[in-house]
Amino acid sequence: MDLGLNGKQAIVCASGRGLGRACAEALAKAGVNLVINGLNAERLAAVASDIAATYGIKVTPVACDVSTAEGQAALLAACPAPDILVNNNGGPPLRDFRELDNHAMVDGINMNMLTPINLVQRVIDGMAERGFGRIINITSMTVKMPVAGLDLSSGARAGLTAFLAGIARTVADKNVTINNILPGYFSTDRLDGVISAGMARTGNDKDTVTRELTAKIPANRFGDPQEFGNTCAFLCSQYGGYITGQNILLDGGLNPSAF
Repeated sequence: MDLGLNGKQAIVCASGRGLGRACAEALAKAGVNLVINGLNAERLAAVASDIAATYGIKVTPVACDVSTAEGQAALLAACPAPDILVNNNGGPPLRDFRELDNHAMVDGINMNMLTPINLVQRVIDGMAERGFGRIINITSMTVKMPVAGLDLSSGARAGLTAFLAGIARTVADKNVTINNILPGYFSTDRLDGVISAGMARTGNDKDTVTRELTAKIPANRFGDPQEFGNTCAFLCSQYGGYITGQNILLDGGLNPSAF
């Protein structure tokens, strides 16, 4: 399927590994030139070289903290007029809400709400003027299915969701869409952290914790990051122009809600 993205330009945040990299690779496969981002410059350079060699597109690595004004400026200097923006960032670790002071809460809100809003502010008008734009926010299934201990992450991402919901409707007629993808349990480094936390909490070994977690998922498996990346690429494609303001759950059926 030709996604109609050949030659487009994309900024993909936090794309040195995990779901961000999966999105970057799926877009690269469709012919999109990339600016990728991460904190580890050496790893990011290796990822950029690998993606460029595999898909024959231009990949510019920008090692920076996307949550800072300096990092955001560096990304936009590398790609001043992106057709696609994939917002992604690390989230606060699992923690009892009683232990969160104001500093921790402000940091969490900055990472998972303010940073993506800042970037949307910088790119959305240019997209509207050019008549094409795709903004994807990687949030979490916890926006719809809260998990105790991830309250700060869930709250900040839910705030982002509500903030952009109305904005999405103001640019839909300009062929600019804003959608959120809500991952469940995918085979990434972050999942390893969840399993390690489960081992510490229960005293069970890794295999036991993994089996118990998998058993909760109707699909009876963890997600493949490639599945996530392909969903992102479709939403960014020429076929995704009528989908906007939506929250796309990719969780193997874990959330039991009908709506």
